[in-house]
Amino acid sequence: MKVIDTTRCALGIELGSTRVKAVLTTPDGTVVAKGSYTWENRFENGYWTYHMDEVTTALAASYAALAASFAEAYRRPLTEVGAVGISAMMHGYLAFDQNGHLLVPFRTWRNVTCEEASRRLTEALGARIPQRWSAAHYYQAVLNGEPHVKDVASITTLSGYVHRLLTGRNVLGVGDASGMFPTIGAAYDAPRLAIMNRLLAEQGLAVDFEALLPTILAAGTPAGLLTEDGAKLLDPTGTLRAGAVCCPPEGDAATGMTATGSVREATGNVSAGTSGFAMIVLKEPLDKPYPGIDIVATPAGKTVAMVHANNFTSEINLWGSLFTEAARLAGADIHPGKMLDRLFALSEEADDSYGGYLAYSYLAGEPVAGVTVGRPMILRHPDGAPSLANFMKTQIMSALAALSMGVETLRATGVEVNAILGHGGFFKAGLSAQRAMAAALQAPVTVLTTADEGGAWGISLLALYTLSPTQSFEDFIDSFFQTADAVTAEPIARDVAAMQAYLTRFQAALPLEREASTYYL
Repeated sequence: MKVIDTTRCALGIELGSTRVKAVLTTPDGTVVAKGSYTWENRFENGYWTYHMDEVTTALAASYAALAASFAEAYRRPLTEVGAVGISAMMHGYLAFDQNGHLLVPFRTWRNVTCEEASRRLTEALGARIPQRWSAAHYYQAVLNGEPHVKDVASITTLSGYVHRLLTGRNVLGVGDASGMFPTIGAAYDAPRLAIMNRLLAEQGLAVDFEALLPTILAAGTPAGLLTEDGAKLLDPTGTLRAGAVCCPPEGDAATGMTATGSVREATGNVSAGTSGFAMIVLKEPLDKPYPGIDIVATPAGKTVAMVHANNFTSEINLWGSLFTEAARLAGADIHPGKMLDRLFALSEEADDSYGGYLAYSYLAGEPVAGVTVGRPMILRHPDGAPSLANFMKTQIMSALAALSMGVETLRATGVEVNAILGHGGFFKAGLSAQRAMAAALQAPVTVLTTADEGGAWGISLLALYTLSPTQSFEDFIDSFFQTADAVTAEPIARDVAAMQAYLTRFQAALPLEREASTYYL
């Protein structure tokens, strides 16, 4: 049995939209233990949210599963680790008073409730401020006259909140901070902060907005130590010792870049799960704000163009569960995951018109498509050929539609999108998923063997870098990908043409999707 020195290992935990994943990674990047916890967002009082008590439950449960897998493999308890990293779904709004009490329930990235704030901030700052960003949530609350605003002493993201629970420090990595307010390198954009303060003053608030935000720390900078309380939160049994160094907490966009080795200029990746986002590290800044293109940063502060789709695999997963239920009614006992694998493979038999189907997989609003309120909808042309293959192909390509539209906008600015590395639950379906993505983005899509660990593995690499930041961040991350196993799917001309024809129909019928929320409340 191989001896593992856990004091040189990193614990990475990512709080994703549907799963909380924990991995223990050795200095060479090998995952030696992992655990997870499944959860789901809630729609309450007009907002998508997660309860904070479930955050702590999820942390302890995912860590317990990891510790159990380690103990089984190495015949000893996991008592200490060298470093800890926390990642979580990016963006959103967590507002606290001066005593650290949460003022309103967590408002996640999924909410499309800040249209006025997004528009006003984008115009005033001269930078695109999406509705998901913390600044937009806060400013919308100000515009709404919400009573809690006067008591706000700090705002942060989910990763920043968990990091504060574990270390007591109110800090954030560059990547996650860049989804709160515009950044330049590893700092908030000072001229735009001045404009933000002026806008708040016009609403009667004498607030230094920067003072509400977490301190930014670049990759490799120690961000505190795991406290006794933090260790007990992760491991209520008291087995895990305090004292591990913690890296700056990051959002899932930054850890996705890290987990795919896409942190250098001109590299790109796509993360595909409950939401989907494509990111290209830019050689040069864009000349102006573009609809559907967000500007964020790598963990080291390099500028990234991001296309974010609010809706991705949720509707596909629901259909997979429905077909599993139908199969069981017919006497076939099949796991939902296996059913989805078969449905993805079957989708490759679809005809070029996808049977005349048209679908909108929008459980929530989709800003890239100009949809404010989500209403899943399926249409079919009477001349089409209904089949299960065509139906599933439609669902898959509909999930990809917003990403495809955004990447086309990015190409129109002159940014080259020539190759994409992928990770996330979507790619569990294998080559069928990769080929669909390649057709939608018109670029080769490569998936690494580490893709399933995704952001949890990415944040563990960031934690390892904090233990030994002796080279550039980019060189450090590159070292884990020099011999990595990978599978690449090239775009097939026929599939690209079929997707482009589908997109034409998809965009032409978008007014129906926007109108649906008016009639179906």
